[in-house]
Amino acid sequence: MERAGPPDDAAGDLAPRVTAAAEAVVSTWTQATRTASPRLSALQLEALLIVRRWPGINLTGLAEEVGAAPPAVSRLCDRLEAAGLLRREPAPTSRREIGLVLTLQANELIDALFARRHEMFAAVLGRMRPAERRQLLSGLLAFARAARPGGDDADREAPD
Repeated sequence: MERAGPPDDAAGDLAPRVTAAAEAVVSTWTQATRTASPRLSALQLEALLIVRRWPGINLTGLAEEVGAAPPAVSRLCDRLEAAGLLRREPAPTSRREIGLVLTLQANELIDALFARRHEMFAAVLGRMRPAERRQLLSGLLAFARAARPGGDDADREAPD
């Protein structure tokens, strides 16, 4: 599907500038992760966030969500369990199925991480003018819509 927009707004021309700006967002986002204790890899954090979103998810479901093979995810869960962040429990519907749940320590770690991210973003946003903050939010929301599977011009309002 062709992209609507003025010819001087070519995606190829904007991509390097958007990439550079996104690096600042990603850098701020990941700085908060570096302060977490214990230190987590991106995959470990992603797994914890998925389990938080879907308590009781099984290994196969988690493997699908992170895009890794079940044996690798099992080893990942072994490490998270050894760190006191994850528990394997029998599923309430089937004793043969094992579900994954976060420990209190993992929930506290994630809450602290979210608070740190909020603090760091608030500090940066505080150095921006109100109109710039609104523009940033509008642009990020539009980007998020377009990045969703099937996201395209269908979500946009018709031009004036």
